[in-house]
Amino acid sequence: MAEPATPVTRPTVERYDHFVTCARGLEPLLHEEMKGLKLGKLERQVGGVQFTGTALEAARANLELRTAIRVLRRVALFEAPDETSFHAGVAAIEWEKLVDANTTLRVDATSTDSALDHTHYVEQLTKDAICDRFRERTGGRPTVDLDDPALPVRVHLYKDRCKVHVDTSGDSLHKRGWRVHQGKAPLAETFAAALVLYSGWDRKSPLVDPFCGSGTILVEALMLACNIAPGLFRKRFAFERWKDHDVRAVQRLRDELKARIQAPAKLQVIGRDHSQEALQMARENLEAAGVAKYARFEHGRAEAYEPKRGWNAWMIANPPWGERIGDEREVRMALEALGAQLRASGSGWTVCMLSGNPEVERAVGLGAAPYATWHNGGIECRAVVKRI
Repeated sequence: MAEPATPVTRPTVERYDHFVTCARGLEPLLHEEMKGLKLGKLERQVGGVQFTGTALEAARANLELRTAIRVLRRVALFEAPDETSFHAGVAAIEWEKLVDANTTLRVDATSTDSALDHTHYVEQLTKDAICDRFRERTGGRPTVDLDDPALPVRVHLYKDRCKVHVDTSGDSLHKRGWRVHQGKAPLAETFAAALVLYSGWDRKSPLVDPFCGSGTILVEALMLACNIAPGLFRKRFAFERWKDHDVRAVQRLRDELKARIQAPAKLQVIGRDHSQEALQMARENLEAAGVAKYARFEHGRAEAYEPKRGWNAWMIANPPWGERIGDEREVRMALEALGAQLRASGSGWTVCMLSGNPEVERAVGLGAAPYATWHNGGIECRAVVKRI
C-alpha cells in the first residue's frame, strides 16, 4: 500500500500594516493609485492611505506610486503614558531581525495630546531604547546618521497611544532622481504628477504647459504617458539595507517595470516659457528622465500662446502666484490675456492649473470651475480644472 503523500508546506510570507503618506488633499489620488496596484485592505486617512501587504508590495509602492511621499511599515502599537512604558514598548520590538547592531539610524517623532509631548526628548528615548536592546543581545549599538540612515524610525504619539514605523523609502519619494536643475520655485514632482492625474489627461492628446519653468509637469506627464515608474530613477531605498530585503525579487520587479515602458505614438507635448534659461533647464531635465524626444519647446510669453483650434488638448500649468507672483498687476494682465486667448480659440481644450491665489483663477476665467484643495508646504492651494 502506497504511503500517503506528505503535504507540501510553503513558508509564510509576512504581511505588515503600512501607511503611505502624501500631502494633505492628495489622499483621493493616492488611494486610486494604490487601488490600481491592487494593494490590500486600503483605508484612506488624513495625510495618507493605509494598506496591509508584504515587503515586496511595499517595494512596489515605493517604485510605482507618483503622489506618495513615504511608505511606512508599522512595527509596534502600544500605550505609552510615561517614560517607562514608552521605553519598554520600543525595546520590545525585534530590531535585530531587521538590521545589524552596527547600523545607522535616525528617529523623527510627533506628539499630540500626550504626556510625552517634547518631540526631541521622545526621539532621544526611542534611540536609547533601540540601543539598549542591541547592547543586551549583541554587545553593539547603532549610531545616529541624520543624512542617510539605514534605519529611519518614525514615532507618532496621539493621546498616549504610540505607533512606531520604519520608513521603507528613506529619502522622500518626491526626490525621483532625474532632476538636474531646480529652477525658481520649482513644483515638487509629487504635485506635478498629482496635477496631471487630476486633470484627467488621457495620455494621448496634446498637452501644453505655457509656464513650463524647469519642466517638472512635462517630465511627470511624459513619464505617465510612457508608463515609466517614478522610482526606477532612484539609486536606493531604505528597505534595500534591511535583512528581509529580497534582492532577487525586487530586481525582478524592476525588470518587469522596465519592460512595461513604451514609447507614446504621435504624442505632442509642448513646453513654453519666456526665459531661455528656464527652457534650457527643462530640456536637460527631460533628457535626464529619458523623455526629451517626445517634447518640443517654445520661447515666448504664456499670454501670447494661441491655442490651436479644434485640438482636443490639455493645458496643465503652475502659473505664478502667491510668493512667486512678482509684479502682481503685470502677472494679472498676462493671465487675463491668456484667458482671452483660451476663450477665443481654445474650444475643446481642458485647462488645469494649480493656484494659491483666487486672482489667478479669476484672471484666466476659471472662477466657477471645480477644484480640489491641496496643501503645498505651508500654503493652501487649489487644483482647478475646466473644459473650455
